[in-house]
Amino acid sequence: MSKSNRLFDLMQMLRRHNGPVPGTELAREAGVSLRTIYRDIGTLQAMGADIEGEPGFGYVLKPGFLLPPLMFSQEELQALTLGAQWVGRQTDDGLAFAAQNAIAKIGAVLPAELRHLLTDNAFHVGRNRAETPAVDLRILRQAMREQFKLHIAYKDPSSAITQRVIWPIMLGFIEDKRFIAGWCELRQDFRTFRADRIERAQLIEERYPGRRRDLVKKWREQVANAEGAPGI
Repeated sequence: MSKSNRLFDLMQMLRRHNGPVPGTELAREAGVSLRTIYRDIGTLQAMGADIEGEPGFGYVLKPGFLLPPLMFSQEELQALTLGAQWVGRQTDDGLAFAAQNAIAKIGAVLPAELRHLLTDNAFHVGRNRAETPAVDLRILRQAMREQFKLHIAYKDPSSAITQRVIWPIMLGFIEDKRFIAGWCELRQDFRTFRADRIERAQLIEERYPGRRRDLVKKWREQVANAEGAPGI
């Protein structure tokens, strides 16, 4: 492995960890000696990377540093293009446009000999079946981003409709179905809602309390402690 690739991989290792990473752990992941890790960290610091720490304590990479040039392996490029294709064909127009923009930005910094991998058509993702769910994914993403409540008319398996106010925290895609996870004020508990059973949806510009990431963590814990996702 070249030194430039090794430095890039070391940056990625540091980014994956939220806290200090011991040099021994970095050496184990990289498959190099501890001395090489110390030397490479010194090189990155000299290039401007804000890496804090010392031997025996661990190292933390502060945000804001990019190692030029941006390089990807062939499998990484395939993963990125496959993901972008899936987003473009399975979500909404806003995310599809964002995925196209992201691929264009990556293509602009790739070496010419790798650029063709972004359009080599090695994979195919089918388009989502034509559906017109009442909940617009763009509105749902706004609700999650700004922590706004959502009022929905929800149809249960017996076709009975109930009015719910939910705190949307996560959007899921399983096969051809879309699911919304969130706190239900009616049930006073976490629930998972099928988007195709939502008859009407309206954004309420009222923020729900707490942090969405904390609610997601609690929801995941609840799911993990049950046999499956909470019932509707």
